Amino acid sequence: MFYSPRIAPNTGNAIRTAAATGAELHLVEPMGFDLSEPKVRRAGLDYHDLASVTVHATLRDAWQALMPARVFAFTAHAPVSFADVAYQPGDVLMFGPEPDGLDAQTLADDHITGQVRIPMLAGRRSLNLSNAAAIAIYEAWRQQGYPGAV
Repeated sequence: MFYSPRIAPNTGNAIRTAAATGAELHLVEPMGFDLSEPKVRRAGLDYHDLASVTVHATLRDAWQALMPARVFAFTAHAPVSFADVAYQPGDVLMFGPEPDGLDAQTLADDHITGQVRIPMLAGRRSLNLSNAAAIAIYEAWRQQGYPGAV
């Protein structure tokens, strides 16, 4: 889930990752772009029709549609590494907007099961959104045994 993404190519890249892995991409408005923008299409190449992408008007709408049992919010400030989580089918991996990430109010949402981080070297602020999402999706998929992969 991308909460209020701002940069079109990051979402395009995530669409491509969703198509390649079978993950569902949920986008929560407001977004800093229109999904029909050429930058989104270009970054996603010809994978748009192969990906499951849903846009939600609000975070509340997303929760109602997903009814998730577990939500992991990715933030550079969490003490727990994303690799220390035993992911389960149906888990929601939540990422905040570029460049600041999820705000304190969103991180306090009752739906969030835990906050996790992707380890980085000291003094680095953050990873690119689409790269962080790809790292997380592939770890969760790996733990499930890469179902459907060739």
